[in-house]
Amino acid sequence: MLKLKARYLKFKKRKFLFRMFKYLTILVVLGIGMLVALFALVYFNFFGPLPNKAQLSGIINEEAALVYSEDDVIIGKIFAENRTNVKLSQLPQHLKEALIATEDKRFYEHIGYDSRSYLRVLFKSILLGDKSGGGGSTITQQLIKNLFGRNYNGVLSLPIHKIKEVITAKRLEEIYAKDEILLLYFNSVPFGENIYGIESAANRFFNKSVNELKIEEAAVLVGMLKANTKYNPRMHPKNALQRRNTVLQLMNNQTYLSDKANDSLQKLPLILDYENLNLKTTAGYFVYQVKQKTAEILAEINEESDKNYNLETDGLKIHTTLNYKIQVIAEKAAQAQLMIKQKQLERELRSNNLKAKWLKKQESASVQLAADQKKRQLSLFDWDSTQTIQGNKFDSLWHYAKMLNASVLITHPKTGAVITWVGGNNFRALPFDMVLSHRQIASAFKPILYATALENGFSACDYLENEEKNYPAYDNWRPSNADHSSTPDQKVALWNALIHSMNLPTIDLFFKLEEKQLLDICKKLKFPAIDNNSPSIALGTLDLSLLEIIRAYGAFANQGNMNELHLISKITDKAGHIIYENKVEKAERIFKAATCQTLTAILQKAVAQGTGSKIRNTYHIKSQLASKTGTAQDYTNAWFIAYTPSIVLGTWVGNSKNDIHFKSGKGAGSSLALPIVATILLAIEKDVQLRKQYLTAFTIPDEIYASLECPAYKEKGIKGLFNRLFKKPNQK
Repeated sequence: MLKLKARYLKFKKRKFLFRMFKYLTILVVLGIGMLVALFALVYFNFFGPLPNKAQLSGIINEEAALVYSEDDVIIGKIFAENRTNVKLSQLPQHLKEALIATEDKRFYEHIGYDSRSYLRVLFKSILLGDKSGGGGSTITQQLIKNLFGRNYNGVLSLPIHKIKEVITAKRLEEIYAKDEILLLYFNSVPFGENIYGIESAANRFFNKSVNELKIEEAAVLVGMLKANTKYNPRMHPKNALQRRNTVLQLMNNQTYLSDKANDSLQKLPLILDYENLNLKTTAGYFVYQVKQKTAEILAEINEESDKNYNLETDGLKIHTTLNYKIQVIAEKAAQAQLMIKQKQLERELRSNNLKAKWLKKQESASVQLAADQKKRQLSLFDWDSTQTIQGNKFDSLWHYAKMLNASVLITHPKTGAVITWVGGNNFRALPFDMVLSHRQIASAFKPILYATALENGFSACDYLENEEKNYPAYDNWRPSNADHSSTPDQKVALWNALIHSMNLPTIDLFFKLEEKQLLDICKKLKFPAIDNNSPSIALGTLDLSLLEIIRAYGAFANQGNMNELHLISKITDKAGHIIYENKVEKAERIFKAATCQTLTAILQKAVAQGTGSKIRNTYHIKSQLASKTGTAQDYTNAWFIAYTPSIVLGTWVGNSKNDIHFKSGKGAGSSLALPIVATILLAIEKDVQLRKQYLTAFTIPDEIYASLECPAYKEKGIKGLFNRLFKKPNQK
């Protein structure tokens, strides 16, 4: 009976096992059938088109445009994706070995997909739950994912993606050699921080090209591919170091590294040379202007030809006129001056309690006061660093309202090339470009008026009234000199009035000229239209940009000829073929050469003994220079412009709004703006090459200088006549 029962149980067990095997077989067959069906649906594009061989043959990765300075420094990138492609010959062998050891050690053996890897994933990773089993995607499949992305297909997304990548990877391997696939991979793989491709990553984290990467540096970048945020060496250096050593060990496992080399490399510290052109502000304002101008140039090229250049993806090389060395000098000079003057301004503001008055005005104008007063975390740019504070909207507004700003523009007057462009304090934090901002030009306008007079028959030794008086036709306007001096019994020579920037003689000169003469010159100089005839424009009440006034002074430096300013010298495609080259247009004649020579001789005197004398006395600059200061009413805007025949330098300094400013001479052009230009000039003068290139001597005839040899003042009336009749020949 027991034997019978045992046989029955054995039979029942066999029957159960047979049934289970049957069901399992059916499930396997169904699974295989469904997989085959799914494969067929994917293959025949039911879930979206697959790239065919023709499309795969034409793969071209998007590539950022690079912006170069005149002295061949990369100063910016313009991109949709921050990518710079490299050639196969530029990939170091140890970089390729690091990738293969880490991501796909059978890369040279499989045909695009690796069946053994899929079996490993199935049994080790999925069935046994061993996370160390790794993934099943080959480098080729990862490349497909990088190039074409993945679409959402519900619960079937993962198998559909894998099938698509298997099919496309096999097609890709039928077209490209293995090393070409590695190149495509390295040029397309993302590294976080909106950068793509190994060259951009090498530039970002090690400030070098890919062919210069050391083994340990290559291991850092390859290690990032597992999780580019978690293993970002700047953000998470400990994670990156650990991951780097894992990559080195994997290279050792595959015999790419000896035990000795592996041990020594793993002991090295993680050393970065982080270089992010987006975070740095050097030439940021300039690069933005270059981007705008390049877009215009490409639009014209595309319209006039059958080309279709894309600024953000075609890997163009934009060669500019900017001198990087002088750009850095200018930015540092502006920063150093503003850091000193900011402290002085804030002391003045505290002494007159302006902040409380200013805040009260802002709060009274607020339409949502409660929301504006709500405290929150604020990141505010400051010269020392970007500071984070707890504050409200008004705190942020006050921080930037009290901040002094500076812009610097330097050009070559003979060509109009822009040598330096500093649009403000920090492009990322304060992107508004002060080079283009219109501000009251103050006495920096006076040379325009005096040049107009010289152009229309006046001489440097004509004498002008220096007496205060009312002008009834202009609401009893009563101008005065800056120091409130006047000489009712004496007239002042035109040259002396200009070098000391005297207001009263300037107004007298304005009334001696025909109004149309000045307006015509302003129109030729492409200043904004002047819609009133107020004599105050002679003193600089006109609003001009730094760009407009520097372009105008370029005419003084260039014998009366004014060039349009330009920023781009040429543009090439990524193969190096020139697609655009700037052709300097013929300069427009604004003044006679003799007019500019006389004016320049006067402005040289301004450096020697007038408003620009700090150039010599304080900064001890020896080069020949002509210069002019400008100080707007109430010290709201400070200007200083200097030039030689080969360079024009100008700066503006002030607050963003006119309601906050210095109340004393500390805000004058000679105190606030001049030091920036002087510091730049001093650095240029100390550099032999730059000095020879830009600080060239004036070639003004001796008779021009002789035409200024007349007394600074002349007495009026009988006493003056007597002195003129009976003075000694050498008496002035």
